[in-house]
Amino acid sequence: MSFAKWIGGALGWSFGGPIGAIIGLAIGSFVDNLSEKGTPLLGDRRTGQQRDTYRTRPKYGKQTSKPQTQSGDFEVSLLILASIVIKADGKQDQRELDFVRQQFTNMYGKDRANKAFELFKRITKQNISTRQVCLQIKQMMDHASRLQLLHFLFGIAKADGLVTEDELRQIFTITGYLGISNRDYESIKAMFYNSSDNAYKILEIDKSAPDADVKKAYRTMAKKYHPDRVGHLGKEHQEGAEAKFRQVQEAYEHIQKERGFK
Repeated sequence: MSFAKWIGGALGWSFGGPIGAIIGLAIGSFVDNLSEKGTPLLGDRRTGQQRDTYRTRPKYGKQTSKPQTQSGDFEVSLLILASIVIKADGKQDQRELDFVRQQFTNMYGKDRANKAFELFKRITKQNISTRQVCLQIKQMMDHASRLQLLHFLFGIAKADGLVTEDELRQIFTITGYLGISNRDYESIKAMFYNSSDNAYKILEIDKSAPDADVKKAYRTMAKKYHPDRVGHLGKEHQEGAEAKFRQVQEAYEHIQKERGFK
């Protein structure tokens, strides 16, 4: 698969708005090649003008329902948010970059991962408005997919073995802009930290909750994090979502054992 076909054929709503502008700058030297292949352009290097694809798309603020997020939309959103988190502490740690590459290789295979990482390197060189990007994602992407994005971002931050305060602040900021609740933030964060009440945080309940509430919370969280919720993104993302789902199960089993109920 050529780079042109990959970048042009996998995207839906992310071809517009702030994300579209970022991708338009990132593809740079590939734009002329894309034009020759008849792929929709985000900009035109020959005129030096960037197309306002945001205005050629449905107005995000007037949408009454979210269009279905394609795998390519999720992929590009992931690359942009990952670049923001990696630069949060003022440096790009090679272990974090390797984590991004490895995760994309696991999800998409080596060829597609290489193309994604080439785009990623170009994106990291840009100054990106976290708020504008996140608001576009919030408007266009379903809640389950946004939770999957957040899970990936914590994985990046933890890849070098140390999550800095700058990285945590950046992820927390992203969480708010994405319209994800503090409880969901703490739940996913707890999947990457060890503490005595992690299991309760993952299930979004207090340690004092009665057994009946624990069981109810488990059913709620199992439904929220079920891999089928991101089935529209493709098998590769369903497999990634299984990590969250397993941790919910393990949290519940831990509390069962601790309290001695079935």
